[in-house]
Amino acid sequence: MSKNNPPELIPDSPRISDSPRIVVLGAGAWGTAIALSLSSRDAKTTVTLWSHSQESDGDIDGARENLRYLPGFHLPDNLRVTRDDAEIRDADILVSVIPSEFLRRTIARISPHLHTGQIMLSATKGIEDHTFLRMSEVIKSALAEYAPQLTRPGATIPVGAMSGPSFAFEVAQGLPTAVTVAFHDPTIAAHIQRTFTSPALRLYSSTDLIGVELGGALKNVIAIAAGGANGLGLGHNSSSALITRGMAEITRLAVACGGRRETLAGLSGIGDLVLTCTGSLSRNRTVGVELGKGRKLPEILESLGGKVAEGVPTTRAALGLARQQHVEMPITEQMGAILEDGKDPKIAIKELMQRPSKDE
Repeated sequence: MSKNNPPELIPDSPRISDSPRIVVLGAGAWGTAIALSLSSRDAKTTVTLWSHSQESDGDIDGARENLRYLPGFHLPDNLRVTRDDAEIRDADILVSVIPSEFLRRTIARISPHLHTGQIMLSATKGIEDHTFLRMSEVIKSALAEYAPQLTRPGATIPVGAMSGPSFAFEVAQGLPTAVTVAFHDPTIAAHIQRTFTSPALRLYSSTDLIGVELGGALKNVIAIAAGGANGLGLGHNSSSALITRGMAEITRLAVACGGRRETLAGLSGIGDLVLTCTGSLSRNRTVGVELGKGRKLPEILESLGGKVAEGVPTTRAALGLARQQHVEMPITEQMGAILEDGKDPKIAIKELMQRPSKDE
């Protein structure tokens, strides 16, 4: 077979199409931004934004705008909105933007409509509580449990992840953004790269699914810590130290889990960490700022208006994963004490500064 000719696809292989049908699962801010980006890049691409509820489906489709989560952006004519699970059956590519705590039950709900030939791309940055699974692992676990049509040998759906420094508002605006897409199969990663790339969105491909997912999930925890330092008025020095040492924690855990160190030095690692720790659009940083100012966590989360700060549930899951891998994560431990036990952020920062001296 010539290297210039692609291999013949067997029946269970993903459908590789120049004009794929794409369904984005989750009509929050990030899901809507991804759908807008995809629908604007090519009028031939059929994009559907799937909402979990009839109420939000009707509101978004009626207004042709996501007034609750991403107001100010008109939905183009080639972007459909639905809550009909059956429409998932026609998708070539499914982009999951479901919050981590609802992901497993959502996959269970839509599992009757999934089949071989489809590709699943996770764009959620989190770790499942109690199981300590990455989002792609949660999807695979749920498919094994709820999709009997995919249990025969070879009947699988490839699952990958997309992560990187990407605020939903700026992606919706069409501002230049670069992210990483990872699949174990580089052919599928390259297909998603071609399909999603536009003049405003640049994708880099990777086979390090572990590093890409853990970088995207764990940076939210450090962003809460960096926000807390800001809310306490501790200056730029402390924020820089938290970002740098936070990157060391993230890298230690990712490598222990099988990720590659160089991945964490890229877009889905340090790139996403810097953005989330410093950008005013970061919900996780905002939670930290308000904690530093003395507000209580339930009040802060309520003020987000239904938007999710994934770093809050991820902190507990990250600590569980760190214990499982015997990895030390002092910043994450202090964040767990603040979020779970109501520890005073001032005391947490003081204890971090008083830890025994080490080589870097």
